[in-house]
Order: sequence, then C-alpha cells, then structure tokens
Amino acid sequence: MFPFPQIRFVDVLDIFLVALLVYELYHLLKGTNVIRIFWVLVIMYIAWRVFDILNMRFCSQIFGGIMSIGLIALVIVFQPEIRKFLLLIGTKTQLTGDTVFKRFQFWKSDVNKRSGVNLEPYIQACMHMSQTKTGALIIFKRSNEVEELIRTGETINAVVSSALLETLFFKNSPLHDGAVIVSGNQVLAARCILPVTSRLDIDPNLGLRHRSAIGVTEQLDVLAVIVSEETGAISYALEGEIHHSVGLVQLRHALEKYINHVDKEQDKE
Repeated sequence: MFPFPQIRFVDVLDIFLVALLVYELYHLLKGTNVIRIFWVLVIMYIAWRVFDILNMRFCSQIFGGIMSIGLIALVIVFQPEIRKFLLLIGTKTQLTGDTVFKRFQFWKSDVNKRSGVNLEPYIQACMHMSQTKTGALIIFKRSNEVEELIRTGETINAVVSSALLETLFFKNSPLHDGAVIVSGNQVLAARCILPVTSRLDIDPNLGLRHRSAIGVTEQLDVLAVIVSEETGAISYALEGEIHHSVGLVQLRHALEKYINHVDKEQDKE
C-alpha cells in the first residue's frame, strides 16, 4: 500500500496559488486564438507529470524535452499576452501612498471620499451627443500613466466643459476622429489612437469605437465612455467588459464609482 501523504498548510497554499494563476491566465486568454495553445500546453504538462509519477522514463523524457524547449516558444507566441498580463498585475496592485491611505479612510463620510470632479460637463455632453447621434469616445484616466496614448493625438490641456467636448467630436472638426482623454476636470488630449481588442467572443456588430474602448480598458486602468454614431446609444467599458445602452443615471453612477475609487463592497453597503 502507498503511504498516505501528509498535507501541510504550505501544500494547500501552493495548490491555491497555482489554481489562481491558471484561472487568471485562462481569463486573460479567453476569447482569443491563443486559448487553444493554452489548453494544449496544459494537457501536455499534465501528461508529462503523470508519466514522471508512473516512472515511464521514455515518455517522460520526450515530454520533458518538449516542455523545456517550449519555454522559449512560449515567450515568442505569448508575447502580447505576457505584456498584457504584466500590465494587468501592475494595474491591480498599485500601492502608491495615496491609494494605500484611502484604504484606511473607512471611518470618513461619503462627502469626504468624493474627489471634487465635476461630472456635469461629461453627462451633459453625452446627453447632447446621444440626441444628435454624434459619435464619441471619452477615456477617463485614474491612476495609470497614459503618455503613450496622448502622444498619438493632439495635446489639449484645457478645463472640461460640455461645449468643448461637443466641439471636439463635431463631425466637421479636425479632431473628431479617435478618442478624447480626460483626467478629473481636465481634457488632456484629443484624436488619440487606442489599442483594439483581439477578443473573438464580442458582438461582431460592434464598431471600431467600441472595440477600441474594450481594448484600452483591457490594458490600462481607465474607463471608456462611447456614444454610438449609428444609434446614439451610450455605453461604457471597464476592465475589458462593455456595458451597452446605459442611461444617464447609470453612467453617472459608473463614473462616480470609478473616479472616487469606490469599492464594490462599499457600493453594496
């Protein structure tokens, strides 16, 4: 009989961390062509470990050689996904003094938690552009640096207003193509080029604005608001997920929750 293995707390923690890593990788690759390669590698690794445990030396050496050589191939094949994964970790684990301090301000009132950002110009502009079916894409910056995106467009650095946003997205304006990047009460840049998502599981009827909104929120800690040029519907994207045809109340709630760093748990309370 095989001796019953002793399970330590460290073993449980090890299994949990590996499972968490595999889940995050699967969530990151889901909907892309690379997901098939991911499953092939998982199956090959499991087979290699089984052959090793059963002491099947020939099969174990073959699969071990494939896995060791495959590490180099992984870096080449998964280069975009590795970059995206590292960006995701950097976005989720920012430990600046400001964000850490805010975690411990649970005793303060909601009034003190507010950032002082005036959302009215954004809400009014989205309402007017929705009524006139003016296409728009507004990127709200919170913590990530967006200098690379700003360099692809035209620097504005102006105080936000509803009239300014509507003018920038007016169809005859030279700056109406691309995205407008804002931070707080400032319009940073216009006509910016955004990365487009490579996911295959999204609605094929979505246009370039919506795909760009999903793509940029997959890579950066930003919120994207989209106004459809065809229907006038307002949508927003956050963390790679898009919320279609939202009302002005829903849009305001999403912006307040995002800009003021309100956690989901606090929102439920």
